Amino acid sequence: MGRSFLSVRQGANLISARWMQWARKLRPEDRKYGERLAILAKMHSSEAFAGCDDALEAVVFSVMVEVIREQERAGEEKKDPAH
Repeated sequence: MGRSFLSVRQGANLISARWMQWARKLRPEDRKYGERLAILAKMHSSEAFAGCDDALEAVVFSVMVEVIREQERAGEEKKDPAH
């Protein structure tokens, strides 16, 4: 008998796909942000699978890691404009 429920990975992929669909329905000027969010949702969700059993939690964790990383990079660029 097959699996009767989605794995966290499958759930995260479905959430990311739904977010991408929703992003395409946004106003043109906001579409790129929604699409970026959908992409970020899958970047670290694999690592999060080991730590949680909720697909939405894994996706949000993934997005937040990337948001913090991008903020940190932006702060470093302000300090060192040579890059």
